[in-house]
Amino acid sequence: MGMDIKQIQDLIKFVSKSGVNEVSIEEKDFKITIKTNQEPTIVTANIPAAPVAAAPTQALPAAPAPAPAAPTAPAAPVEDSSKYITVKSPMIGTFYRAPGPDKAPFVNVGDEISVGKVLCIIEAMKLFNEIESEVSGKIVKILVDDAQPVEYDQPLFLVDPR
Repeated sequence: MGMDIKQIQDLIKFVSKSGVNEVSIEEKDFKITIKTNQEPTIVTANIPAAPVAAAPTQALPAAPAPAPAAPTAPAAPVEDSSKYITVKSPMIGTFYRAPGPDKAPFVNVGDEISVGKVLCIIEAMKLFNEIESEVSGKIVKILVDDAQPVEYDQPLFLVDPR
């Protein structure tokens, strides 16, 4: 009936000692994947049961490819977004993208904005504060979901300056 916690702990110990990067085990009532932060050696364990065994083997040639790319991945967005301006929250509160529940959002991704344009509302202590843009440009990304709590200085929007 699957594995108990002791077997799982033993398996994790074994995996970390063996220097394997990732182990996946699937049975009909459970699936477990253990990943360690060591150099990539990919081991996929399949219980030779159903045609499920065919799927991971097809996926296997693709699996090693993302691993070497991982160190470079975080670097790319950093260079990319360096030209962008981050609009940050000036206060702690709740972020609203629109002036009301049935109203259109102030801005969407791809919108051109100018200085003084209202980007969102942050509600703090029942006060609704309209947050105006201090930059002109184009909205590249909206980093917070509607009605999410935000912290002071939390990034809200990425703007490609004009």
